[in-house]
Amino acid sequence: MPLPVVPVLEVGGSHVTAAAVDLDRARIADGTRRRLPLTSGVGPEDFLAALAEAANGMLSATALGARAVGGTWGIAVPGPFDYARGIARYHGVGKFASLDGLAVGTLLTPRLNRPPARLRFLNDASAFALGAWHMAHTQSRRLVAITLGTGVGSAFLDRGTLVEDDPCVPPEGRVDLLTVDGGPLEDTASTRAMTAHYTNRTGRPVDGLRELTALAAADDVIARDVITSALRDLGGALAPWLTAFEADTVAFGGSITAAWPLIGPPLTAGLTHHDPRLRRLALSVHGDGEDKALVGAAVFAAREA
Repeated sequence: MPLPVVPVLEVGGSHVTAAAVDLDRARIADGTRRRLPLTSGVGPEDFLAALAEAANGMLSATALGARAVGGTWGIAVPGPFDYARGIARYHGVGKFASLDGLAVGTLLTPRLNRPPARLRFLNDASAFALGAWHMAHTQSRRLVAITLGTGVGSAFLDRGTLVEDDPCVPPEGRVDLLTVDGGPLEDTASTRAMTAHYTNRTGRPVDGLRELTALAAADDVIARDVITSALRDLGGALAPWLTAFEADTVAFGGSITAAWPLIGPPLTAGLTHHDPRLRRLALSVHGDGEDKALVGAAVFAAREA
C-alpha cells in the first residue's frame, strides 16, 4: 500500500516554502515546491498571506487526492512557538516580534483553498532531524541534529523518534538553553553573536555570516579568530550531551554549514577536547536542509495522523 503524499510548510527566518512530500520516495513531489520571501520584521497579515500564497500555489500544482494523509498537514516553524496550539511566542528573541501571540493555525486554515482537517506544528530543527534520519540515516540508533544559523537549533532522535523529556538531553531537547561561561550559548555561537563580536573588536560592521566567513577565508585574522573561538566553544557545550545521549551520528544543517571548511575543524576540536571517544561519531553536513525539513514535517504529520 503506497505511503501518503503530505502537504507541508517550512518557515525560516527569511522565507516560507510549501511542498507536497511523497513519503514513498522520501522526496518533494515534482513541481510542487513554492518558496516566498519573509523578513524578520514581517507583520501578522503579511505573514499569513505569504504562508497562504505558498500553500495555495502548492495545492494548485498537485492533485493530492486519496493519498493525502487524512487531511493532516505538517508545518515546521522556528521557536519559541506553542506547537500544540499553533500559536507564535516570539517575545524578546529578535525575530518575528510582531507575530507574538498570533494564532497561526486558527487564522491560516480558512485562507487555504483546500482547508486541512488539522495542522501539526513542529520545531524546524526537529523537522530537519526527522528528515535527515528518514532520508539518510535510518541505520542510526541515536542521532542528534544541530542547525546553525541566526540561532542554534537541535533535536535528539532515538531510532527516529524525538526525545525531549529525558535526563540524557537538555531541557526540551534544546541546546540553545545551554550556557557558555555563564552566558547563553547563542551569545557565543550564532550568526548574530559572531558578527557582533567581530564589530566590537574591529569597529567594522559585517553583513551576516557570509561576509564574515569571506573575510576569514581572505586571511582576516580577527574574523578567523571569532569563528574559531565560537565554534570551539559550541563543540565544548555540545560534547557532554552527545556523550550522555550515546549519540552515534550528528547531522549538521543551517546556513552556517556553507562555511564548513572554516567551522568544521574548530567545532570538531571542541567536541573531542571534552571527550576523545567522540572521534567515533559519524558527522554529516546537509546543505540541502530545506528538503530535509520538508520531509521531516511530512513524517511528523503522517505519524500524528
